[in-house]
Amino acid sequence: MMKKRTIVIEMYKSSLTFAAVGFALLSISPTIVSAKTNCRNTGSFQKWKADFRKQLLAEGVSKSLIRKVYDPVRFDPAIIKRDRRQSFFSLSFAEFSKRLVSSNRLRTGAKKLKQRAALFRAAEKKYGVPGPVITAFWALESDFGKGISKQYPVFNSLATLAYDCRRPELFSRELASAMKIVDRGYLPLNRLVGSWAGELGQTQFLPDHYLNHAVDADGDGIRNMMESDADIIFSTANFIKHLGWRAGEPWLQEVQVPGKMSWQEADLAIYHPRAKWDSWGVRTRSGKRLKADGMPAALLLPMGRNGPAFLAYENFKIYPQWNQSLNYAITAAYLATRLTGAQRYRPGRGQVEAFDYKRIKEVQLLLNRRGFDTGGVDGKHGAKSRAAVKKAQLRYGLPADSYPSSALMDRLRR
Repeated sequence: MMKKRTIVIEMYKSSLTFAAVGFALLSISPTIVSAKTNCRNTGSFQKWKADFRKQLLAEGVSKSLIRKVYDPVRFDPAIIKRDRRQSFFSLSFAEFSKRLVSSNRLRTGAKKLKQRAALFRAAEKKYGVPGPVITAFWALESDFGKGISKQYPVFNSLATLAYDCRRPELFSRELASAMKIVDRGYLPLNRLVGSWAGELGQTQFLPDHYLNHAVDADGDGIRNMMESDADIIFSTANFIKHLGWRAGEPWLQEVQVPGKMSWQEADLAIYHPRAKWDSWGVRTRSGKRLKADGMPAALLLPMGRNGPAFLAYENFKIYPQWNQSLNYAITAAYLATRLTGAQRYRPGRGQVEAFDYKRIKEVQLLLNRRGFDTGGVDGKHGAKSRAAVKKAQLRYGLPADSYPSSALMDRLRR
């Protein structure tokens, strides 16, 4: 099974990108937020470090590099403190996307697509990934390099996180991969700096993904995603292809939904032929009939049946693999469509109730008390909370659009 790049960003994102724009982005893997959040380390850092040194040797990392790079690493409590911070991801999709899909990013993205048109064409020819899809990630992850002005020694960061009891397997792999990047000559040691959590380059690859998917596209002998536009574009396209991108197919389409339908069908786990959505009254943004063919798509309602609506196609599946925050995934896909010329999405067909951090926590508490598992009470309407809301809505005979409401809260309080 493919290694996923994401660790739910609700809990875990780098402040690099958003240091410049008021938002913290780091993508690593999904299931770790609720796992081991209250654990404690049982052994010393030095004992762990000595044991892991043996593992590095067993994996073929040179002794000289270990002595030079690994032996001096130290535990950094500031990294642990940052890792435990809660932040930006309790915003609604509308708030989140408004902050991220800025006019400046759209202008800069369009400029990049024009300036590097030949590179984007070559990358698409080789990997099948369109330039706007690559550019959207480039914009969100680092503001085209502006957001990575402050860099950290990745070995201290990765060793600290690998020792920490919450995600040792993940970061042990990343630490070993960072060592191998230098050992194999993919990147000079003096350029191996990154986010506080060890991500590298302008599209913020974890070391393991850098090791396996970074590309030397400009032929200078190194895989330089820090400075080379060619390497950034080709490496990002290569990784997206690895995640399962289908050349020539769409990824996201804004649509209109009818006033009534089987709302439980609106779920990223449920795909129907486009003709089926058309038969249920789903229309294009302009109100026209959908193409009545067999192309599979899921109906995506990030803020419920009254909010924005999208059809997510098979290619959308790469977005939650890049980052499993639904808000991030939709925003990245939406930004890519904007860079192709799509219009700003409409707010929806009715008033959407606001659910901030405190109100989502209240919903989660009520759901858990009634036996609907939200995966924790963190104030973020993630995948488990959405699933719990949907189950409760179905049980109580409410429109099952996976988005909370006052009606649901009233029913849960009884």
